[in-house]
Amino acid sequence: MTSVSAEAAEAGGPSAVVPAGERGATRIADRVVTKIASQAAREAVGRLPKDAARAYAHVVIRPQAAEGTVAEAARVRVHLELDYPTDIGSRCAAVRRRVVERVGALVGMEVPEVAVHVERLHPAPGQGAAQGRTR
Repeated sequence: MTSVSAEAAEAGGPSAVVPAGERGATRIADRVVTKIASQAAREAVGRLPKDAARAYAHVVIRPQAAEGTVAEAARVRVHLELDYPTDIGSRCAAVRRRVVERVGALVGMEVPEVAVHVERLHPAPGQGAAQGRTR
C-alpha cells in the first residue's frame, strides 16, 4: 500500500480527501430561473390594471467562461403590460434591476442581459370612458 504525503494531498493528488460540501455539482433548471425572473418582474412592475396579463419571462441559460472555469449566465426576456400613462423607460429599468438582483441573489447566476418587451398599455380607470367611435 502506498502512502501519500501531506504535500500531495494538498496539491490535489489522487488520494486527496475532498470535504463533502465541496463535492458534486449543482444544476438549476431553466424553469426555476424563469419563475424567479417572472416573479421579480411582477414585483418591480407593481400593481397593474385588473385586465392586464401577468408579467412573464423567458430565460436562456448558457455556459460562460469565467477565470478558467465554466459558469452559467442567464439571458432573460421579460414580457409585460403596463398602465397608461406611465414612464415606460423607468419602469423597464426597474424590472431589469430587480431581475438581475433576484436571480443573482437566489441562484448565484450572472444576468448580462434583460430584454423587456412591453406588449400592451392599459388606460387608467376613467380614461377609457370615451372609447369607441364618435360621430
